Amino acid sequence: MQADRSDGPIETRLVRIHGRVQGIGYREECVHRAVELGVTGWVRNRMDQSVEAMLQGSPEQLADMCAWLSEGMSAALVEELDVKEVEPPFARFDRFERLSTL
Repeated sequence: MQADRSDGPIETRLVRIHGRVQGIGYREECVHRAVELGVTGWVRNRMDQSVEAMLQGSPEQLADMCAWLSEGMSAALVEELDVKEVEPPFARFDRFERLSTL
């Protein structure tokens, strides 16, 4: 069930995930978890073997999503999670999707 984003502030975070996170289904699982939490944005692989995600939702949704990014997939070995706040104004996302590699 998707969480409701209609009440309260919406925030945006740009997250880089370093470690063993490519080639194991991490992005696909990220999409599933984001949809469950009601987080919108995108996720993509980077050429340096990290994964990058743009997350948008309530502070609670973002905290839950970042916790999952750090520890939620047993096949992943996350070494570092770099989270940066994106200051408004920012584009509003209407879904969460997997993008091509950058």
